Amino acid sequence: MKEVMAIIRLNMINKTKNALAEAGIVSMHVKDVTGRGNGYLVALEASGNDADKHWREQIGEYSSVGRLVPKRKISMILPDNLVHKAVQTVISVNQTGKSGDGKIFVLPVSETIRVRDGLTGNEVLDF
Repeated sequence: MKEVMAIIRLNMINKTKNALAEAGIVSMHVKDVTGRGNGYLVALEASGNDADKHWREQIGEYSSVGRLVPKRKISMILPDNLVHKAVQTVISVNQTGKSGDGKIFVLPVSETIRVRDGLTGNEVLDF
């Protein structure tokens, strides 16, 4: 069992959620986060009524202050057999070749416990 944590652009969350659902991965947590990479600032600006479709990117060097950039963090606890599929799905949707595409982290999960009935292990996961 693993946690797949993906940090992606704000405007890619709906496309990513839909692609993961099509791949059979529907259980996830999503959180607003801020952060920065090494060397570039990706400033996202919305326009129009549908912000997800109208983002403009401007890439420039960080100021000396090191501004933090808003992103989305997706966290999925998956059985080992779905980890590769989840990672490849996130990459296929989010990869533009530009700075700021995001990062994916795969971490071990030692145990899961469902609070409702105390069930443990892979049976707790919704797959």
